[in-house]
This record gives sequence, structure tokens and C-alpha cells, in this order.
Amino acid sequence: MTATASPQTTVLAEQRFGGPEKPTKHRVSRRALGWQIGLYALLIVLALIYIYPFLVQVATSFKTDAAAAADPISLMPQPLSLAAYERLFLNSDFPVWFANSAVVTVFVTVGRVFFASLAGYALARLNFRGRGIIFAGLVAVMAVPTVVLLIPKFLVINQLGIYDSYAGMILPLLVDAAGVFIMKNFFESIPPSVEEQARIDGASTFRIFWSVVLPMARPALITIVILSFQGSWNELSHFVISTQSPELTTLTKGVASLASGQLSQGSQFPLKLAAAAIMTIPVAVVFFIFQRRIMNASEGAVKE
Repeated sequence: MTATASPQTTVLAEQRFGGPEKPTKHRVSRRALGWQIGLYALLIVLALIYIYPFLVQVATSFKTDAAAAADPISLMPQPLSLAAYERLFLNSDFPVWFANSAVVTVFVTVGRVFFASLAGYALARLNFRGRGIIFAGLVAVMAVPTVVLLIPKFLVINQLGIYDSYAGMILPLLVDAAGVFIMKNFFESIPPSVEEQARIDGASTFRIFWSVVLPMARPALITIVILSFQGSWNELSHFVISTQSPELTTLTKGVASLASGQLSQGSQFPLKLAAAAIMTIPVAVVFFIFQRRIMNASEGAVKE
């Protein structure tokens, strides 16, 4: 005899043993979708709040002085004017400021990448007396506020005879404690077995560093490039105490003088914001070029 289950029995069995819960899943997915929409809406609002001052800066740089004073936060320049940029490049020392910042930034970036990688590798791989003390001093330097070091730095620069020169602007910035710290931690994440084969083949310590380990540290190197470029391009306090000649003025000092009104009369908002807008372009370009490579995990170098 064959037993045939009735529809009522099937419904009772599904309720007892846990039948399909499609309505519950739909409710959960709709709730999660609602949370995601709310989260993205909040992020968009925060992004607009963060970006709006930059948009005001760019828009104001294309206004006339009268239009900027009448409606300073408008995003529509009426009329559109290039007078601020013409005054910057034709009737001011802005090109000299830009050139000085470019020279200092290139030398400082290259120097920091080279010396930070050397020091980081030494602290990570070489066994020498006092390594722990040196690393502790490195961490202590990172904890000291920059303002505290301004007067001692000025005294050292003046004593060495490099005050008011490119050497005084560049040499004190060639090594950065944070860069050494980053490189040390990255080198320690690389397996030592990577270097053993090169050491067996007779490669020197510097050869191993330059040809084997350094190419693997590309993510950390790109991070140092970005941080060094941004830090040296935006540096102000060091240039204040290391130079005084107008021909050695950098963008940060020049734009600060514009903002304080020392080099112009009246508000002149378009002139000041045009200088600030141009100043942000190199850092933004470098960041967007290298942002996808910044501090990625090191690729597998050893096959077990």
C-alpha cells in the first residue's frame, strides 16, 4: 500500500523540520541593502564636505578680486578671469619659488629613499653592537615634536657654515626617522632564506641588499617616495630657520607670505588661492600615480 502525503501534512512537516525561509532571507537582504545605501549616502555627504573647500579654492582662483570679495564661496566664477595666474607668473617671484621647491624636493626624495633603505636594512639584517640602542633612539626621535628641534637645528646649520644655502636646505632633510622605521619593518617581513642563496654564491652584503632585497621592497620604497615628496614639498619650518635670501624662498614660504599679506595689498583672494592651487598639483599627481602600489604585501619570493 502506498501512502500519499496530503498538502496539510507537507505544510506541517516544513514548519516542524525547518522548511524554506525565503521571505526571511528577503527581509534580511533588504535590511542589509538599506544599511549599505545609508552608509554610502553618509560617505558621499562627508566626501562633499571635505572636497568643497578645495572646489572653492579652485573656483575663486578664476575670479576677479571684486567677485571674490562679493561672493567668496561661490563655485561659479562670474566673470571667468585668469588675472590671478597672470600676476603670479608674470609679476611675482612665484616661478623662483616653484623652482626652489622642485630642486629641494627632488634631492630630498632621492636621498631619503637611498639612506632610509640602507639604514633600514642595516637595522633589520646586520648584527652589530648597539643596534638596539640605535633603534630605540630612532623611535625616540620620532616622538619628539618638530618645533622643539628648530633652534638646535638652526645652531647646527649656522655652525657648519651652510646657512642660507641649498646645502642647508637639503642636507638636514636627507634622512627621516619614520622612513627608516618603515623600511626596517618591511625588510624584516622578507624571509632571510631569500638572501642565503646569494650569500652562498659569494655576493657581498651590499650586493645582496642592492640586487636581491631592494627590488622586493618596491611597495615600501614607493611609500617612502610619496611621504618624502609630500613632506619636503610642504615643509615650511625648516626653510624658515635655514634661509633668509629672497632667491632661496620656496613655495611654502612664498605662499605663506602671500596669505599673511606681506607681499600684497588688500585681500587678493584669487591671487593667494591660485598659488595654493598650483602648489597642490605636484603632490596630487605623485600620489595618484603611485597610490595603488603603496605598502602592498610583498609578493611570494620563496617557493617552499
